[in-house]
Order: sequence, then structure tokens, then C-alpha cells
Amino acid sequence: MKVFVTGASGFIGSAVVKELIEAGHEVTGLARSEASAKAIREAGANVLIGGLEDIDVLKQGASQADGIIHTAFIHDFTQYAKAAETDKAAIHAMGEAISGTNKPLIVTAGILGLPKTGEYITEESHAINSPRGSEAAALALATQGINASVIRLPPSVHDKGDKGFVPFIINQAQKNGVSAYPAYGLNHWPAVHRLDAANLFRLALEKAEKGALYNAIGETGIEIKAIAELIGKKLNLPVASIEGEALATHFEWMSRFIGFDSPATGFKTQEALGWRPSHANLLEDMSENYF
Repeated sequence: MKVFVTGASGFIGSAVVKELIEAGHEVTGLARSEASAKAIREAGANVLIGGLEDIDVLKQGASQADGIIHTAFIHDFTQYAKAAETDKAAIHAMGEAISGTNKPLIVTAGILGLPKTGEYITEESHAINSPRGSEAAALALATQGINASVIRLPPSVHDKGDKGFVPFIINQAQKNGVSAYPAYGLNHWPAVHRLDAANLFRLALEKAEKGALYNAIGETGIEIKAIAELIGKKLNLPVASIEGEALATHFEWMSRFIGFDSPATGFKTQEALGWRPSHANLLEDMSENYF
């Protein structure tokens, strides 16, 4: 299968590209810069130069492929609304390019903050007024007959080289001299290893089901306090509960997310796709690779 991958040089996208190529697929990766293009070529993929704002380029990549995996997102949390609008426009453009075909479009969304179905976020949980909007955009395409589906990633997609939420938490602990957690720290974050997530993207592409919601859950939920305690142990820092203004000061932009309690399951995803996460859990991975 010829697969067009956005975000192909990124932390998650690069693992997806490797997974696809090892499974025998031909990959073309979207590259904004020459450095990204070089990394994509070295991984064994073809390159299409452009960014998420380049609608015509996105349409070209989508129309020339047999399937699309969309992992790119502009991670500028100071202009999140703008980044989300760019993301939605990119999804619509790629969907429009494959309209009238059965080509699969796999769109990336997030687990954090979704409503629970009972005690957990499940595949039956639906995003309501999500600021990102990628899930709603993909499902809207599916209602129009386009073979779009969604992979929801947990807040920690972990592995060596991670530059996401957990490294930011570690950096703030170093910066402020304390490993902090909100209130009692009993809220839960799910997690998945990057290589398990990459495997899920491939399976979702190969077994594409229109309108499907897949939860990329390797671990149901790790207490934020446990993450803070490990950071404190590794960095020899005090561990403390903080609230109110202290929370906003310590975690900065991340203070909007750090308190979410989002335990999640992916049992239906595993059953539907035969997906079996098998790599190290978050705390093990942190201990070995994050300090």
C-alpha cells in the first residue's frame, strides 16, 4: 500500500513510518524543512515538501496514496486555537481529496479530558466541544462516506526521545527545585509506548473501519503523584502537593491539563484490530530513559 504520512519525521510519525516500511508498505512523508526531509529519506521513505497550511500539497499527497495517516500537529500551546483550526482544515482537505474512494484516513486525536463511560474513558466516550477538534472533523468526514477513523492517544506516548508532557514535568521540577503534583495527586493519566502506538496506526490503516474510534491505551492510568515521586527520587528533589496560584506558576501552560483524571481502556480496540501492547510501561521507561 502507498501511504501518505503527515508528521513523518516527528516523535510518533517517525515510528509509524518505520512500522509501515517494515510491514512492506511504501511511504511518502510530509516534510516542512530540509532537516525533516533528510530524516524521512534516511528512514527509507519518499518525501513531499510542505506543511499543514499547504492545502494543495496535502491534497496531492492524499490523492496519490492508497491510505493516509495524519500524525502532524503544530504543538504551539500559546496559539492552540490557531493550531487546531489549521489541523481541522488539513483533515478536511485530505478527506476531500479521497472523496468517492474507499481510501482510509487515520486521524490522530487525544484521550485527555474526554468524558468517562462509567469509571473509564472507553471507545464509547465521545469528545464534546474539544478544543482540538480533530476527532469531530474525522467523524464528520465519515458521515459523508469518507473512510475516516480516529486513533486517540493518551497524554503520555513514551519512549527515548520523548519531548511531550512528561519531559516538561521533569523540566519544571528541575527549574523550580520541587517535583510537584496537583492536590492529592490521585488523578490518573493513561499511557502507551511509542512503538505500540505505531503498531496500532498500521493495524488501523490495514483494517480500516469507517467512523471507528480506537483508544491507544497501554496502561489504564498512572497516578500523577507516582510520576512526581519517581521524578523526585531520580532528581533528588522534594515532592510536594500544590494548588491554586502555585499550580499555575509551577506548571505554566500545562496547569490546564495536569489535574485531569482520565483513566482509559482500549479493550474494544484490541479486540477489533488484534492489537497487543507489549513494550515497557511509563514508569519503567522513565527510569531507564528520561533522566
